[in-house]
Amino acid sequence: MIFPWGPLVNAIIVIMGSLIGVSVGRLLPDRIRTIVFQGLGLCTLMLGMQMAVATKAPLVIILSVLLGGVCGEFLKLEDKFLGLGDKIRKKIGAKNPKFTDGFVNASILFCIGALAILGSIEEGVKGDRTIVFTKSIMDFFAAIALSSAYGIGVAFSAVMIFLYQGLIVVFASQLQAFINPGLLAELSALGGVLVLGISLNLLNLLQIRLSNFLPALILLVLLYPLHAMLGL
Repeated sequence: MIFPWGPLVNAIIVIMGSLIGVSVGRLLPDRIRTIVFQGLGLCTLMLGMQMAVATKAPLVIILSVLLGGVCGEFLKLEDKFLGLGDKIRKKIGAKNPKFTDGFVNASILFCIGALAILGSIEEGVKGDRTIVFTKSIMDFFAAIALSSAYGIGVAFSAVMIFLYQGLIVVFASQLQAFINPGLLAELSALGGVLVLGISLNLLNLLQIRLSNFLPALILLVLLYPLHAMLGL
């Protein structure tokens, strides 16, 4: 069984970026931290829109988001995710009230999208870590920005990165048959919808329970073949 070295490196780089961001954030006055927070929200909004508009199957995206949100709410995923973040915060004695928000939002941001899935599959099937390492560099700078606003909670998203991408690497040979360019593009578009949700949370326009929408990723994988079969 292949060891997921790429996800491990990705996780370590996110921790490094987070530590830098926390150090920088402590030196910034509140008004600068606020503008960084807002700037990060606007940039995340741009990224989410860019990803989401690439969809060729909007009906599948809509159904996946609606049904996935209902499933997540029924399973209380957001409450469980927040509970996990609070447990970690208490365990390490962190006092930052934004710790859990940083953990949840960073975990979603770093784990969704085409690079996380495709890069892990490439490593698992071919042993090629180029995409994962490219993603790691992008995540490094994102972690600096996020942790300067949210604090050390962002660093703990590294655990989710390693577990999520690591499992994809391990099972990549089995997953390869189900992942085609069309499905990958739609997964990226759905990821863009969730990134838009993160941007709205960052800008304090809404407080969306994003973790409850994670089942949408599984539903998309199930619904997309039906969409392609019907030629919609």
